[in-house]
Amino acid sequence: MNDAAHSRRRDRAADGGLFVLAVLAGLAVAVLRLEIEPAPGWIMTADTAAGALGCLALWWRRRCPTVLAAILVALTTFSETASPAALVMLFTVAVHRSAWTVVLLAAGSVLTHTVYLTLRQMPLVSMVSTWVFVSWILLVHVVVVAWGLLRRGRHQLIASLRERAVAAEVEAQLRTEHARLEAREALAREMHDVLGHRLSLLTINAGALAYHRAATAEETQQAAELIRESAHRALKDLREVISVLRAPDGDMPLPGVADIAELVEETARTGTDVRLLDEPGVCTGAHAVPAALGRTLYRFVQEALTNARKHASAAPIAITITAEPGAHLSAEVVNEAPPVRPAATPPGSGAGLSGLAERVALVGGDLRHGPTRAGGWRLAVRLPWPA
Repeated sequence: MNDAAHSRRRDRAADGGLFVLAVLAGLAVAVLRLEIEPAPGWIMTADTAAGALGCLALWWRRRCPTVLAAILVALTTFSETASPAALVMLFTVAVHRSAWTVVLLAAGSVLTHTVYLTLRQMPLVSMVSTWVFVSWILLVHVVVVAWGLLRRGRHQLIASLRERAVAAEVEAQLRTEHARLEAREALAREMHDVLGHRLSLLTINAGALAYHRAATAEETQQAAELIRESAHRALKDLREVISVLRAPDGDMPLPGVADIAELVEETARTGTDVRLLDEPGVCTGAHAVPAALGRTLYRFVQEALTNARKHASAAPIAITITAEPGAHLSAEVVNEAPPVRPAATPPGSGAGLSGLAERVALVGGDLRHGPTRAGGWRLAVRLPWPA
């Protein structure tokens, strides 16, 4: 609002300044005409009236500059005092209208001024060649038109810069919003992968402790210790996730293929029958797996184990890892049919696979899952391993 008010005040000041300039120039021309060659009274009256009308028309120069410029150019055929106002209107047309309109009006103005010199013979024109005056008129028009075109170019440049600034601001806002959305999705994936795995272990141990009434004191203590350890690890993993999200890239370590064996061992300690077949020796460091690829494989195994504990808690789980360095890295997690089907689908089912599919897609991999013929479930991933 302040910019609009400032622009209006600036336009009014410019209109007032051009009006005063046209009036003073018209008076100077009239006085010069009286000193050089006094004309009949009715001619001077008509000349002065045309000049006054031309000066008043300048207040509407922004609304219809082309029409007013054409009228004032026509008046300069017999009115010398209207010339300053006509030049101001020509300048306005050069600022706001097309180049062809400016050229036509400028050519017409040069022609009408030449006609004026022809009709109103002056002693000064007789003394100096007529071509000198015509050249002078032409030079004045060229200067006025060039000035107007420069002003128009400057206005267009400023408008273009403003548009670019607005576009850059909108683009920056979109980038910020996109980055915020990606950060939220990354946080959701990390929280689901880490806490889902830990809390599923916690649920299994707590369920065993609650339903196994005939457990000995040693078994109860062992289950309680597993619960305590799982809760402690869940809090630790949560702190690590938050630290990774807050810290700059690369400042905090993230899990990789070397941590898969520990993940499987931790699951086995809960009593789950889980086997890891890693013939290429990926988990033992036999091959240098890229960090992003190893992290994706770790999250794949973690999510597969979490889902197996949710939907088939007592079923054996087989993990198979195959690799061909420079070509691909593949893994498959298969759980057999559970002895007892879960009564209801656990809340949040499906969110983990969606997040895992996003992770795999980010590294250009392929994720597949579905039931097996024996009634179990198979989750497989194939990741590209560039040379």
